[in-house]
Amino acid sequence: MPHIGARGPVGRAHPISKSEKPSTSRDKDYRARGRDDKGRKNMQDGASDGEMPKFDGAGYDKDLVEALERDIVSRNPSIHWDDIADLEEAKKLLREAVVLPMWMPDFFKGIRRPWKGVLMVGPPGTGKTMLAKAVATECGTTFFNVSSSTLTSKYRGESEKLVRLLFEMARFYAPTTIFIDEIDSICSRRGTSDEHEASRRVKSELLIQMDGVGGALENDDPSKMVMVLAATNFPWDIDEALRRRLEKRIYIPLPTAKGRAELLKINLREVELDPDIQLEDIAEKIEGYSGADITNVCRDASLMAMRRRINGLSPEEIRALSKEELQMPVTKGDFELALKKIAKSVSAADLEKYEKWMVEFGSA
Repeated sequence: MPHIGARGPVGRAHPISKSEKPSTSRDKDYRARGRDDKGRKNMQDGASDGEMPKFDGAGYDKDLVEALERDIVSRNPSIHWDDIADLEEAKKLLREAVVLPMWMPDFFKGIRRPWKGVLMVGPPGTGKTMLAKAVATECGTTFFNVSSSTLTSKYRGESEKLVRLLFEMARFYAPTTIFIDEIDSICSRRGTSDEHEASRRVKSELLIQMDGVGGALENDDPSKMVMVLAATNFPWDIDEALRRRLEKRIYIPLPTAKGRAELLKINLREVELDPDIQLEDIAEKIEGYSGADITNVCRDASLMAMRRRINGLSPEEIRALSKEELQMPVTKGDFELALKKIAKSVSAADLEKYEKWMVEFGSA
């Protein structure tokens, strides 16, 4: 699937040449902020030199713009659907909600317009961030990976400004995916006794910006949309107004038996295994483990042989060991030892809470 078009990454514009620059301040503002479709089209038509466009942060603190460019913008996350084990239902829903509108913009209009936002709900370590990156890769969009620490500042008024700047940049680089991880830490319920005034202002700004994102109106072009993808481990803490704006809500469950076997294969593809090992048998023993738990089990098991080899050796002898001497196959016993040390991180009571919330508020 192509990510790069004739003008560079899909939907990107190149800067216009000096001779074609509009002279009015209004046009200049459109060019700087990327707000106007006509202005954006002029930028695309005037493309030259194969140079990437650069967001002009006029009106914003230069350091804030540079921080967002440096820390957030990822133009090719390079994570594909095949890199994610299992989760077929979640992949199908995300394709329909985010990817297909990019491929078939003429169909996804009017009542079939793209969703304004998608919320991924589930236990920790189930692959929500990986799914978000796969969506950005498959769409060929610019990927903004945002956390609560990115949008929080100790200076009064700066957090709201960061939120506004984030969406300005997202519209400029459209089509764009904004992924907000742990969104409950930014947008917990308003009106609670421990809510800070600055926190309330950030929530309000985020809600305002989400109401104005591309793809929300009936006649918007999906190829210019800004898709907000959010993930949370605590959906019951999210503000009701934000939950309404994240129209599609998808449950990302713990891996199935087939998914656990696939995850074991992915994690152990560079490790030599003892011929006696049956991954399907190990997959049965790790029922209830999240993807992150399974990765930890594989990592620990793969280190067991090395631990045995260096046991009792002096530091000089350890440093003298060659790589070949440490490359011993992982055995069934190594996995049994690892499983004794690493317990699953998600309880049955937690799973029940997720399922209850999805029955009440889910929209998958």
